[in-house]
Amino acid sequence: MSTAPPQEAADEPRRRLHPLSPILHGAKSIAVVVAALSWQTLSQVGLERFALVVLVLAVGVVIFSLVGWLTTGYHVVGRELRISDGLIWRRNRAIPLERLQAVELRRPLLAQLTGLAELRLEVVGGGKTEAPLAYLTVRDAAALRERLLALAGRTPAGEAQADAGPQAAATAATTLERPLLRVANRDLVVSQLLTPQAIFLPVGIAFVVMQFVLEAQWTFIGIASTFTAMAGVLLQPVRRVLQDWDFRLARDQGGRLVVRYGLLETRSQIVPLKRVQSVGVTWPLLWRGQKWLHLRLDIAGYAGEPGRDSKRSDRLLPVGDFTTARGLVWEVLPGVDLAMLATSPPPARARWLHPFALRYFGAGLTPEVFVTRWGLVTREVSLVPYARLQSVRVMQGPLQRWLGLATVYADTAGGRSGQARDRDLAEAWALAEQLAVRARIARGPIVTAPPASPTFWQPPVRP
Repeated sequence: MSTAPPQEAADEPRRRLHPLSPILHGAKSIAVVVAALSWQTLSQVGLERFALVVLVLAVGVVIFSLVGWLTTGYHVVGRELRISDGLIWRRNRAIPLERLQAVELRRPLLAQLTGLAELRLEVVGGGKTEAPLAYLTVRDAAALRERLLALAGRTPAGEAQADAGPQAAATAATTLERPLLRVANRDLVVSQLLTPQAIFLPVGIAFVVMQFVLEAQWTFIGIASTFTAMAGVLLQPVRRVLQDWDFRLARDQGGRLVVRYGLLETRSQIVPLKRVQSVGVTWPLLWRGQKWLHLRLDIAGYAGEPGRDSKRSDRLLPVGDFTTARGLVWEVLPGVDLAMLATSPPPARARWLHPFALRYFGAGLTPEVFVTRWGLVTREVSLVPYARLQSVRVMQGPLQRWLGLATVYADTAGGRSGQARDRDLAEAWALAEQLAVRARIARGPIVTAPPASPTFWQPPVRP
C-alpha cells in the first residue's frame, strides 16, 4: 500500500460512507464492552452503576464513531482507490487496483436490518484486510465492487465497464450465473453435531449438575459461570453453522467462483480461479459414517479474520459426499479427478516415526497437481497445481537423518504447502527437482530455446 498526496479527482468527487455508519460502529463497540464485563463485575458494582457505566461508554463510542465518519472519504482516481480518514493524524491511502485480489461484500446482522453492507479489500501481500469500507448501501457496495474488480482486471471490456460509472457497473453485475451447489442446512447442522464438542457436552453438563447436587449450592455466579463455559464449548460448532448457513456456489460469466453464505452475517465473495493456490480435502473421523467430507480453498491475498487464524482458508464445500466433492474439484482444477489420484507410501523404515499412521501417508504427481495425503484420525489430501508453486524445500530432522529420510515441501502464496513426508532421501531430491521442472513448464517457457527433456520422477513400487 502506498501513500498519495491529498488531492481531489477532477472527474469524481470524494464520497462519504452511509450516515448510519457511526451508529452501527457504536453498537458493535458497545456490545464488545458489555461482553468484556464479567458477571462478577455486575454483582460487585450493582445493576444501576453497571448501566450507568455502559451508558457513559456508549455516548463516548458514538461520538468517536461520528467524528470518524465525518473525516472519512473515498473515491476512485485512475487505477487507484483513495481513502482518507483521521482528525488529528490525517491519513491518505492510495490502493493500486492492480494489486487487488478480491473484494468481499459482508452484511452483519445490524447491516441487514438497516439495508447496508461492508466492503473488504484483499490485496497482494496484505497482512490484514485493506481499508474496509463500512458501511454503504447494498446497491452502492455491489456497484463499487464490480467497478474495482473491472479496473483490476485491466481488460478493454473491464475498462469500458468501469469508466461507465457506478450505476452501469451495478447493472453489469446482474449477469447470469451458473449454479453449482447449494448445501442443505440440515446436513450442515448434523455435521456440527458430529463433533467432539457436541458429543462430550452432555458429559460435561452431567458432571457440573452432579457437583451442584452434592454441594447443594446454587449461586447466581456459579450458574452464570457454568452457562458461560458451556457457551464457550459450543462456540465453534455454532459459529460454523451460522457462518455456512445457506451455502451456495456458482460460476459467473467471467469464469469466477461466486460464494455466498451466512445467517447473522451474510457474505458474498467473488474468487478468481487463478488466485486459488491449493485445494484441501478433509475426512473427519465422526463424519465417515455418513461418508461426508469438506473442501477448502487456499486463496492468495486473503488475510483472514482479525484476531483469528490469519491463514484462514475459504470454504469450497462445508459438508458433502464424495460425488459432489469430485465435481467441485473438477470445476476449480480442470482435469483433476478426485477419484483417480494415485499416491505411493513412504519407505517401510518410516514406520519408526509413524507406527500406526504410515499407511495413510503418501505423495504423487499427476499431470496437473502435486498430491499429498496424511492423517490417521482426520484424513486429509492436498492438491497443489504446479503453476502455483513458489518454492520447493527438502528438510531433514535428526531422526530423519538417522533413517535416511526427508520431507519435501511445495510452498504456495496461500500460506499452505504440500508435504511429502518422510520419503527416501534420494527420492526426496528427485521429487523436489521434478516439482521445480513442472512448475517452470506450467508457468510457460522463459526462453525461446526448448528445455532439456527431464527425467521424470516415478513413485517407487513397494510391496
